[in-house]
Amino acid sequence: MKILHYLSFEAIILINMKNLSNILLIISLLAGVVGCTQQNKEAAQTEKVQAVVSAATNFSIKDENQQAVLQQYLIIKDALVASNSADAQQAAKNLKQTLTKTSGFETAQKMVDSIATTSDLTEQRKVFTNLNNELIPLFRKAVLSKGAFYVQFCPMANEGSGGYWLAQEEEVRNPYYGDEMLNCGEVKETIK
Repeated sequence: MKILHYLSFEAIILINMKNLSNILLIISLLAGVVGCTQQNKEAAQTEKVQAVVSAATNFSIKDENQQAVLQQYLIIKDALVASNSADAQQAAKNLKQTLTKTSGFETAQKMVDSIATTSDLTEQRKVFTNLNNELIPLFRKAVLSKGAFYVQFCPMANEGSGGYWLAQEEEVRNPYYGDEMLNCGEVKETIK
């Protein structure tokens, strides 16, 4: 009887050791999946932003660098319209990379970096005002080969001092207030 009890005790220990090794294997696999998932998530977000950048626009600027800058700027604008600070941050990081390859946008680089390094939506929108004050005069000089884009204005933005932005659509979609006052504003200028 003691031998049988001893054998069953050892069998239980062996079974438990096997279960423990299986548990450890599962834990290590899960750790690998979590790491891969994070990498895949970051890659998917980058791909999403790049897909939006390469989406068809209503305009075409002859200078390819300016075209890329404006397309990426519009992604930031759309993220602010959606009140999505994380997307605004990611789009600003992508725009910063493009701006470093393009001359004439040195001041804008600093502003875009500020948007990229804060998750505070209010702060992003304040910096966006300054970014627009920098970019709009540069894009007014752009030579388009097709279409148009728009300079829009909300008189309520920035505590009543107003705020401008660029848009590829004529319909006003306010980046300063998002859903709160989505259509507050007007088209001030059409750039053709």
